[in-house]
Amino acid sequence: MEAENVVGNGITGTGSEGLFAALENRGLVASAGMFDYSGSGANDDLEDFDILLQELDKQGGIAENMMFLNREAALAVDDLLAGVNAHTAGTTNYGVFNNSEDMALNLGFNGFRRASYDFYKTDWKYLNNKSTRFLVNDGATAGKIEGVMVPAGTTSVYDENMGKNIRRPFLHVRYRASQADDRKLKKWTTGSVGAATSDLDAMKVHYLSERCIVTQGANNFVLFR
Repeated sequence: MEAENVVGNGITGTGSEGLFAALENRGLVASAGMFDYSGSGANDDLEDFDILLQELDKQGGIAENMMFLNREAALAVDDLLAGVNAHTAGTTNYGVFNNSEDMALNLGFNGFRRASYDFYKTDWKYLNNKSTRFLVNDGATAGKIEGVMVPAGTTSVYDENMGKNIRRPFLHVRYRASQADDRKLKKWTTGSVGAATSDLDAMKVHYLSERCIVTQGANNFVLFR
């Protein structure tokens, strides 16, 4: 997710390009303030989405998109949609859920449609969990990531090895493989335990993986900061 070229001890190692780095370099980056938490109303946020739609039109955007958001951004979208859906001033109204006084009020939305685009959203544990990206985002101003928008479906690309066009998901993982070797996750043991490979009185388990994340058609993705 975060992978970039790594430099250590004067030796440069070329690593794979992570999702965030790919979107910074080749994707659309929504400016800070895309999701308003100040409670100033839904109009400003809706206008921001309209600007995003116009940019997606320029890039030949995909009709269906999935938003993976942190907690603050997800709540902001819920508030935005609730504000648009409120029919009666001073009354809590989330009518699409058929709420009644005898049931727990459902204040969340899974998606919405604006113009010809469908947006679906979900909470992204990677951005919310303290053991992952949360500690980087918590209290940060510069570099804080609120979420990403990933186009649904597949796109056509030309495969030089196969010599023809193939269809691949916009976001997928590739790994090295041949008829003799598969390095998606290769595992083997060495030592004197089981089938002995050396005189070492131990068993060592080795793992090898050669794979990378592919962000295909990055101009259809959006990074929310």
